Amino acid sequence: MNALVPQVAAGLVRLLGPTLRLRISGLEPLLPLWAGRRPLIYVVWHARILMLPWLNGRLRRSHGVRAPRVLASRSRDGEMVARFSEAFGLRAVRGSSSRGGALALRALAKAVRAGEDVALVPDGPRGPANELQPGVVTLATMTAAPVVPLAFAAYPARRLRSWDRFLVPLPFARCAAVFGAPLTFEAGADRELARKTLQTALGDATAEAERLVAGSTRR
Repeated sequence: MNALVPQVAAGLVRLLGPTLRLRISGLEPLLPLWAGRRPLIYVVWHARILMLPWLNGRLRRSHGVRAPRVLASRSRDGEMVARFSEAFGLRAVRGSSSRGGALALRALAKAVRAGEDVALVPDGPRGPANELQPGVVTLATMTAAPVVPLAFAAYPARRLRSWDRFLVPLPFARCAAVFGAPLTFEAGADRELARKTLQTALGDATAEAERLVAGSTRR
């Protein structure tokens, strides 16, 4: 792997970000959680992660949001995600459902219990796209931390020929970031029902982000 690729990508994102016409939705329920330093678990589909470290930096400056720990797989793709995230000040925990999952889950739970936020990509690193894997529900029931669905959409944008059709906004694109309502799952919750509930919530947030972008194109 070319070690320069994540740094180059981070530089391009820093140049792209200020050109975007960004609309953020769903902040109100999170404001008291941020103010109270409540640890949160953010989830976002793999296809929509590119601009989120930049978005986090923007919200750190405007709302005092913390830099979350990021789960990155032990794959080559995960190494690039980890280095890319670290370029924005986000520390990575390495592991996935197939490699190092138990260790990563324990590290994430320890971080949450210590008061840190974490961010997970529940359909990565290999998919299926937009299908939530059970690890996030396990973490939520272990820690009782609220789970926040997060979605990003852009128009115009390029969709890569990857397994998830990775989204890359074009310069000066109209963009929307949507935070879904925080969801909490008790230790004894039905895991499959919780997984389906969270998958639906993340799908709804993604659909809302797409709707906001489509609406902005008609004005």
